[in-house]
Amino acid sequence: MNPVRAVGRSVLGLLRTAGRVALFGGKGLAAALTPPMFLGQFGRQVLAIGYFSLPVVGLTAVFTGAALALNIYTGGGRFNAEQIMPQIVALGITRELGPVLAALMLAGRVSAAIAAEIGAMRATEQIDALETLSTDPFRYLIAPRLLAAILTLPLLTAVADTIGIAGGWLVATASLNFNPALYVQNTWSFLQSWDVVSGLIKAAVFGFLVALMGCFHGYYASGGARGVGRATTHAVVSAAILVFASDYLMTSVFSRGL
Repeated sequence: MNPVRAVGRSVLGLLRTAGRVALFGGKGLAAALTPPMFLGQFGRQVLAIGYFSLPVVGLTAVFTGAALALNIYTGGGRFNAEQIMPQIVALGITRELGPVLAALMLAGRVSAAIAAEIGAMRATEQIDALETLSTDPFRYLIAPRLLAAILTLPLLTAVADTIGIAGGWLVATASLNFNPALYVQNTWSFLQSWDVVSGLIKAAVFGFLVALMGCFHGYYASGGARGVGRATTHAVVSAAILVFASDYLMTSVFSRGL
């Protein structure tokens, strides 16, 4: 066992997989942005990815906002700075926690479902049947899911931002003796448009990554039911890792004013 050879083999395998994902994503985006488009498939994916994810995203946001408000109030109390809590809650939700948590909820719910569905179609040779019928699988299966995730996750993030800030407001006014009107005024006057827009840009990128991982691992699933299960697990894990990595990169760029 040569350890250098083993490390080199792992690195080459990682680069090979990254290249396959990049080519797969580029082909999927090209299919999503050029005609013909399957509008029926796109509409169904908007409902599955966006509308049916509202409950879990909303519940996550409201409890996150409430917990964030309590922690910031406790930490600010050590420096007699409790009154900055509304501003910090709003900033943390809109720039970071709103898009990231919404993307993680979609990684667990949507990416797994996409990988399982497309993986099952691969295992039962339905994708081969589409090609036999002269239907491009990328246009029929991949493109609608990518486009739906890119468009719906920013909307879900906007809802999560609103509900998360409302959760902080509820805890602050009900438990921490904040004035309701003053809390809203402080939040509104502190937030800038770029705080919200940067979070929505992140959400669009996260939506693409979440759908891409589900489609990629499902499309290349092999080995029957066991392979579909592996594809589902890999889709969720890789989507979550890419969300965190891309979040750091975009935060670094946005913080420099680029």
